Formats: sequence, structure tokens, C-alpha cells
Amino acid sequence: MKLTDLRGILQYIPQFREKTFILAIDGAIVTDENFATLLLDVAVLRSLNIRVVLVHGASAQIKSLGVEQNVRPSDIDGAGITDANTLKLALTAANRLTHEILEGLSANDLRAASTNVIIAHPMGIIGGVDHQFTGKVERVDTELLQTLLTQGVVPVIPPLGFDGDGKTYRVNSDGVAIAVAEALKAIKLIFITSSDGLIRNGQLIRQMLVSELQHLLQTNSAGFTPEILSKAQHAVTACRVGVPRVHVINGRVDEGLLAEVFSNDGIGTLIYANEYQQIRLAKKKDIRAIQALTKTGVESDELVKRTRAMIEKNLADYYLFEIDKNPVACVALHLYPEHKKGELACLFVSSAHENQGIGRKLIQFVESKAREIGLSELLTLSTQAFTYFQSKGGFAEGTPDDLPPARREKYDLSGRNSKVLVKRLVKT
Repeated sequence: MKLTDLRGILQYIPQFREKTFILAIDGAIVTDENFATLLLDVAVLRSLNIRVVLVHGASAQIKSLGVEQNVRPSDIDGAGITDANTLKLALTAANRLTHEILEGLSANDLRAASTNVIIAHPMGIIGGVDHQFTGKVERVDTELLQTLLTQGVVPVIPPLGFDGDGKTYRVNSDGVAIAVAEALKAIKLIFITSSDGLIRNGQLIRQMLVSELQHLLQTNSAGFTPEILSKAQHAVTACRVGVPRVHVINGRVDEGLLAEVFSNDGIGTLIYANEYQQIRLAKKKDIRAIQALTKTGVESDELVKRTRAMIEKNLADYYLFEIDKNPVACVALHLYPEHKKGELACLFVSSAHENQGIGRKLIQFVESKAREIGLSELLTLSTQAFTYFQSKGGFAEGTPDDLPPARREKYDLSGRNSKVLVKRLVKT
């Protein structure tokens, strides 16, 4: 995303203004050289009246401190056993990181405060094993957080919890982030990690419905590394407790946070709690988006160039596929009612959303529309994607003679020699 493109940012502001984002930052990212840039991104979010809460981990620092002090931590990520020595390491590491974060926020003229809003109790004895100083979130002091956020203060929450007697427990930072997100009814929980997102079998998952991810974890989680598996499990948990969108991004990517938040392509993984896609009829204000979407296809000679006037003349034929109200694909259905035929045209999916079944959904949508209108045949012309239409859409190769006379005339004049594909429509 070009951050100089203000239009790209402005379209998101109404839906994000005065809403709460939870940033769950791995400890390794806090000490990374790109962290200063990440805090600049946070400053941009605050300037747009987006409420931000920072929750940080400390695993990398606990491990490092253990080496320095020749102490072997009983657990690294806050989910296993925390003995007394490990708790001391966790307290030192967490306090250092919190201080670094507060310094960085101050350098960006942001008011911030370290908080003790996590009320915890001992995880206790599980399977006969005493987890000692490992804690579990009991509740979140929502009132204090809301007070800070209302006053424009960025709360910074370490991976520590406190009970009513003032005892300190180490808690898993991702679990803390989920509890805070649920308590504040945050619209986004963003895990900022050292990974490009949720990677399975070497492939980045760009976006996925939470039910699909949950099924994947239950049936075949072998393709995830242990660290990524944990993030995936926490993403599912977050969606299940009411967080609409969970992101997993690489905190070492310059301006990555803004690119993830303010573009429909993003840079990492998006897990969403509800079906957030829709196909709708294009409007006059969408003509620019249609031209922008199809530009690559036109340049590769996959699609015919359509001027603004051409699209506007037949605007009622065009449909957009949206993700979070942002167009990522388009298609058109041109009608020849006197011949009971229709043409599926201008099908294009943005490169960032390829291989996600969107093209097939648009084909099915156009086919359903054609049946509703009472058409008996659907046509499409293609120079490069004809095998796709045959395998995914059930089209068969036809001839130019299958085209209505008016369309045949345009076909002959174009000189593109496109393959003509035909699908007979049977009422269902």
C-alpha cells in the first residue's frame, strides 16, 4: 500500500474512529530495530482517534536473561510451569520491556501508562503438576482501561497478573491480549510477531473464516510450527469470544501495521469471525475501482480495455465482490434477452486475493442471475483463461456462431480471436 494515497486511508476512518485495537506484541519485536517505526504507526492510529492498547510478551528476553544469569527458565511462553527463579526473570524482563515501550511512546508525543489491570489467580495443579507462579486471567479492570483510553492515554500491559493479596503471577501475553480484547469489545486484535503471518506447509494463509481455521486445527495441524500453531489457536479463541477480526503480521516489516490496517490486501493473515464478503451491483462511484482492478488484466491482454464511458453506459451490468466494503474483484453480465443469452464478461480478481475461490463465486453468481432472468445460455469469451472457465465454471468450447448477431459483429471487429465458451442453463 502506498501510504501517500490518502484515499486508501480515509475510506477506513469512519469505521475505525473511536474503536479499540489491541496490539499484542511479541517481546522479540520490542527490541527489534524496526520497533521505533512500529510506534510511529501507533502514533498514526492515535491521530485518527483510534483507541490503542499495547500488550507485550517477554519470552525472548526471559530466555536471554536466563543465559546471562546462568538460570534455566522452567518455562518460556507463560503457559507451563513458572518456578520462583523464572518469575524473577519474568519480572525483570517485563519491567525492562514496559519501560522501553513507554520511552518509545513518549518519543512520539503519546501519553502512555503501565497498568496492573490483569487480575489473576494461580493456574494451580493440572494433571498432578503444580504450575506454581503461572497465572490465569480471572478478570480485567475494564473501568481503569476505559478511563485511560477516554483521556487519550495508551495503556501498556505486561504479561503479569496480580491477585487480591498483591501476589504476582506470570501469564501468557496472548491470553492477556484476548481477555483485554473481549473486555473492551475491541474490533481488532493484531498479533505482531516475527513471522509473516500464519504459515502452513510453507504457505502464508492470507485470510480465512474462523470456522475453517478451527476445522483445520482439529483435523490437520501438522503443517504449523509450534509457535505458529499457538498463534492460530489464540486467533480462533479470540474470534470465539467476540473479536470480529484477528490479524497476524510481521512486526519487522516497515510500515507493516498501517499496510495491514488500511488496505484490503494487507501484509499478513486475517482471521475473521463472520462472513464479511458480499457481491453487489456497481454504482457510478465504483467506475474508478473497476478500472483500477482490471488494469493488470488489460495490460496483459487478458481483458479488453473499457473506458469510463463504456462502463458507465452499461453500469447496470457490473457487479463488485467486496471484502470489508472494499472491492477486490468484479464481473459483468451483458444481456441479449431476445436470444435468451447472456455474456459473462470482465471477470477479474485482484492478485492479492487469487486462489481463494472468489472467481468461482462470481461465476456462480452470474449464472444464478442469468437463470433468474430466464436466459437459456451463458457465454464468455477468453484469450487466456478459457481452461479456467471450462474446469471451474463448467463451460464448453463453442464457436463464434454461438454469439448473438450484435455480439458477433463486435467479435469480428476486435481481431482478438478469443475462444467462445458456452454453458447451457438448466433451471434448478
